Amino acid sequence: MSNTDKKPKHLRITQISPWVKRWSHLIDAHKTVLDLASGGGRHGRYFLGLGCLVSMVDKNIEALADLKTNPLAAVIQADLEDGSPWPLKGRTFDGIVVVNYLHRPLFDKIIASLNPGGVLIYETFAVGNEVYSRPRNPNHLLKNGELLDLAHEKLNVLGYEHGLVTNADITGVKQRLCALKNEI
Repeated sequence: MSNTDKKPKHLRITQISPWVKRWSHLIDAHKTVLDLASGGGRHGRYFLGLGCLVSMVDKNIEALADLKTNPLAAVIQADLEDGSPWPLKGRTFDGIVVVNYLHRPLFDKIIASLNPGGVLIYETFAVGNEVYSRPRNPNHLLKNGELLDLAHEKLNVLGYEHGLVTNADITGVKQRLCALKNEI
């Protein structure tokens, strides 16, 4: 068994999500990007390659160790679910990417961390996924239309999908949202 095979499944995924790639053109080079719950940093690495200034936050940053000397990268270790203060207080971003992660208490903090006109690209598992793979716990699955509810009156929705996704990193039922933060 190779070292790659020993990594948890989410750290073995290195290809950018097709949803993130589809909307990534909305975030210009040299802009600030947050890859929240970044895992191995596949999306952060993608935006670094585009010349963006990227902050990557995760509970375990071991898979991001190679980025510590990259002047465009900020690697932040933080447990986003233990009740600790928001690790990005006072910081805002031109783009925020969240993939395969859900912790509802962070929704308002995510939106508050987005600059006016900034892009939120969000993709994670939804109810119905329990038939295909983990997560199966309803607390970790978006309810029907939940990302749209999050965006209501705060974000301008550019794209939204909900359903079975077979062309992504992990086959399952997902919700996907791309939205711009309102200027006002």
